[in-house]
Amino acid sequence: MDANQNNDPTKKTYHKRATGKALETVEKHSQDHELKLFGSCFCPFVQRVWISLEMKGLDYQYIEVDPYKKPQQLLEVNPRGLVPALRHGDWGCYESTVLMEYLEDLQMGEALLPSVPKLRAHSRLWSDHVNRHIVPGFYRYLQAQDEKSQIEHGEELKEQISKLVDAADKSGPFFLGSKMTFVDVQMAPWVVRLRKVLHPYRGWPDPDPTSRWAAWVDAIEQDHAVRATTSTDALYIDSYERYFVRV
Repeated sequence: MDANQNNDPTKKTYHKRATGKALETVEKHSQDHELKLFGSCFCPFVQRVWISLEMKGLDYQYIEVDPYKKPQQLLEVNPRGLVPALRHGDWGCYESTVLMEYLEDLQMGEALLPSVPKLRAHSRLWSDHVNRHIVPGFYRYLQAQDEKSQIEHGEELKEQISKLVDAADKSGPFFLGSKMTFVDVQMAPWVVRLRKVLHPYRGWPDPDPTSRWAAWVDAIEQDHAVRATTSTDALYIDSYERYFVRV
């Protein structure tokens, strides 16, 4: 969990083990390796880095940690005890976007940032939009308890998503065109949670099937790396229930 995700461990328990396809991926990457991802199965910030590793086809070790008990091996990488955290040999770092950029800088596996400088800047600009506006908007809407606030924050979230869609390649289905790249990975965990969390808890609507947004959502949800790092619906329903009441 990056720093802007607020969690209350005193409420309903949370999952400590991935399920479904994500569990299969955990088991494939359980052996010791110099590149280690410390994560929690319900955390969208972890999923960003995890998707990047899977897309790049890198060898790594996935270590599920309880973020509220903060194991020593995690604290050695991030003294705040937050996930995601990455250890590469004797070096470690944290914060999901920083870790994604580090993986790019390794120049190993498939590049998620384009080689053209203008497109790289474009990708970074809209990745910043995701982090500054869409992610906080998601949590404001998620945690709003009264109907007025839910309507207000729901409209704000739709507006920020619309801005991102307007900036995307017109044909798609991904942000820059036919391939999933950096911005798509930044956005993917929240696309997953729109359907698995906001839909059942807040009535978030399915996209218009003829829209550019629908094509993007479908492409993200069907991507092999996204599917490989996504647990079953029940995990997300249970994990987020402690934050708010069902409408």
